[in-house]
Amino acid sequence: MKIFQQTITLSERRRGFHLVTSEIIKGLPQINEIQTGICQVFIQHTSASLTINENADPTVRKDFEMFFNKTVRENDPEYIHDYEGSDDMPAHLKAALLGSSVLIPIRNNRLALGTWQGIYLCEHRNHGGARSLVVTAWGI
Repeated sequence: MKIFQQTITLSERRRGFHLVTSEIIKGLPQINEIQTGICQVFIQHTSASLTINENADPTVRKDFEMFFNKTVRENDPEYIHDYEGSDDMPAHLKAALLGSSVLIPIRNNRLALGTWQGIYLCEHRNHGGARSLVVTAWGI
């Protein structure tokens, strides 16, 4: 069995949902050495998250942002954790809903994503900064 791991730093992005599939593939090129396996992508932050969804139509990502902003509102007077800004506690909640990692099968030396699937960085802060991902791939 082969195991590869790399930390990838994504540049700061504006708040929203961003396709990062190609950056992950470029960041761990050893994926092409695995015929059959698994790739885990883990984000080392609590105010951003990862998910897999539509990679073709950018309006899907805009609708994701709209939905999460309506579902988890800012400036709720009942939030206690508010000293890092009005977007911070909602960012933690959104990250908890979406999750900190995704698992993707590796088949024939490639991520086995569906035709219309891509990996999203879900940036929930107005100024979240650079984001670190730990990408681990293993298999035969």
